[in-house]
Amino acid sequence: MNAVSIGRGEGTGRSHVLRPVLVVLLATVLVPSACTLWFMYAAVQEVSLASRQRLADAYDGAVRGAAARLQDYCSARIASLSAGGDPSPTKAFDRLVLARAADAVIVRDGAGRLLYPSPQVPSGQARAMSQAWQSAEDLEHAQADGLAAAAAYARIADTAPNADLRAQAMLAQARCLAKAGQKDQAVAILRALAENPDLQAARGAQGRLVTPNAVLFALQLINRPEDEQFRKLAAGLVKRLNDYEEPAMPPSQRRFLMAALWEMDNSLPPFATLAAENLAAEYLSRPQPAPQPSQLTPTSLPGVWQAAGPGGTVTGLFRQDLLLANMHLAIQADAPRGVSLFIRPPTGEPTTRQRAFVTLPAGAALPGWTVEVLLTGDDPFAVAARQRKAAILWTAAVGIMMILALAAVLSYYLSRQVRLTRLKNDLIATVSHELKTPLASMRLLIDTLLERRYGAQEQAEEYLAMIAKENERLSRLIDNFLNFSRMERRKTAFVFAALPADELVAAVMRAAPDRVTQPPCRFELDVAKDCPAVRGDRDALVTVVLNLLDNAYKYSHDPRRIALRVFGQEGRLHLEVRDNGIGLSRRSVRRVFRRFYQVDRSLSRSVGGCGLGLSIVKFIVDAHGGTVDVSSRLGQGSTFTVTLPGLEDGAGHAGHDES
Repeated sequence: MNAVSIGRGEGTGRSHVLRPVLVVLLATVLVPSACTLWFMYAAVQEVSLASRQRLADAYDGAVRGAAARLQDYCSARIASLSAGGDPSPTKAFDRLVLARAADAVIVRDGAGRLLYPSPQVPSGQARAMSQAWQSAEDLEHAQADGLAAAAAYARIADTAPNADLRAQAMLAQARCLAKAGQKDQAVAILRALAENPDLQAARGAQGRLVTPNAVLFALQLINRPEDEQFRKLAAGLVKRLNDYEEPAMPPSQRRFLMAALWEMDNSLPPFATLAAENLAAEYLSRPQPAPQPSQLTPTSLPGVWQAAGPGGTVTGLFRQDLLLANMHLAIQADAPRGVSLFIRPPTGEPTTRQRAFVTLPAGAALPGWTVEVLLTGDDPFAVAARQRKAAILWTAAVGIMMILALAAVLSYYLSRQVRLTRLKNDLIATVSHELKTPLASMRLLIDTLLERRYGAQEQAEEYLAMIAKENERLSRLIDNFLNFSRMERRKTAFVFAALPADELVAAVMRAAPDRVTQPPCRFELDVAKDCPAVRGDRDALVTVVLNLLDNAYKYSHDPRRIALRVFGQEGRLHLEVRDNGIGLSRRSVRRVFRRFYQVDRSLSRSVGGCGLGLSIVKFIVDAHGGTVDVSSRLGQGSTFTVTLPGLEDGAGHAGHDES
């Protein structure tokens, strides 16, 4: 049904005007774009070759740097293998292991004799009272009289001439009491033995310290890790096992007690030196090649390497897995992107089955070892080339996109200029057509009156009334153009005042053209009671309703039926204009309030109008804080509803100026 912005008909004309321009513009975009892509392709090929050479040079430098760092790392670890400054071989062992100078160490004197871990330990005195001891052993084993044996061992402990014999007798006494079922008495004796400072260095017949064994025996008798007495004894034993000061504990006894204690209570932290003690014992149990100074050489143990420290008194043992892990940490941080650096030992399985890309010797400290560059994932040459290619292609893409963007801006500008030119031409043609009709009618009627070609005075008055109607129509048309001009310049001024609904309706009916309100057009007016008053500009609101009525008349077919319904709802005033016209499509409903839009331009030319009425309606309604909606279906008419806020909503402001 209704009128308003650029219609469907103008698109064809505009496309004919723009087509040559767009073709030239497209050629302007495609030619430099194609040239840019060709140059980029040539640049990519050059980049592939240059990247391969640069990366090869970079890898060689990285491997040489890694080999140098590896040499420094190994030399520093070997140089730290020195027993100088330590009061005893056991203390040297403890210090070097805890400092992680090696996984285990072997300490010798200047003549090459083994000092630690040494199998030779001093023996305790156990035969000073052999007759009494044999009698006690007979009671314990032959006669199985635990209590009598315990008493015999107690007498030996009381009269023992030295600490070794006394400690051994107390341990035997506790053992016999435990066999007799008197565990509490046995634990008490063992605690007394452990807490006696004079007995801390006492040794047994095989050279083992008696006190640590006594504590372990007490813990086995208690056998409750949660017990307070158990925790205290265990803490004391842990402290003693971690103490490498004199009197030195035999390495075999230390290893045994560490393993037994941790198995008994695995909530205890692992002993820091147990792994080193075990590795050193295993190393000494086999014939070994002589270690070389300042070099890592293999041992007879699989996966274990050795090196002699400065002076040759300390031999460091290194597990291959830990050694490789530490070496990798020392060199991997500076590895080039896309590759990994690995160290490969001369014996055993390779660190990886992948073929090395670049290989160099690891240095003098690691004879037979190599540093290798291994690819991680894609070929680094291809990766580097792809990165450069991507950079070039992105540059080309950005350049082409900028060309396209500039072309789109230019195309939009040209389209807009063509559209504005067409709008101006259409507006001039429409204004000429709209003004010509009422002026011609008025001139014809005036000529008739001037020539007195009328029958009676009533006929002259009728002609004058017709002239007045045409003049009023012409005034409304000019007002629409002036309103549009003010809208474009944002200079429309409204005078807001309280306006009752019935007063607004009366003003509309006085200004409504006869063709709308009189036969053959069927006009219905429905004004509800208690309609709220509004605050607004009366002339502007009258213009709104008149434009809607005029639109309804022009786009309806005979017999025309137009209805104006005025009602209030939720404190707002509703003005509803309904017709039985041609209706609107969904697309037209979304565009109908645009300036110069016309649904059917051929129909618009026959009934008049230039597509400004509904845009003026929306502008005025928006200025009053209201809304205008349309409901329509093709061939079934349309309903336009204007909703204005009532006085209680405070709509509008006196003297409001849209600027």
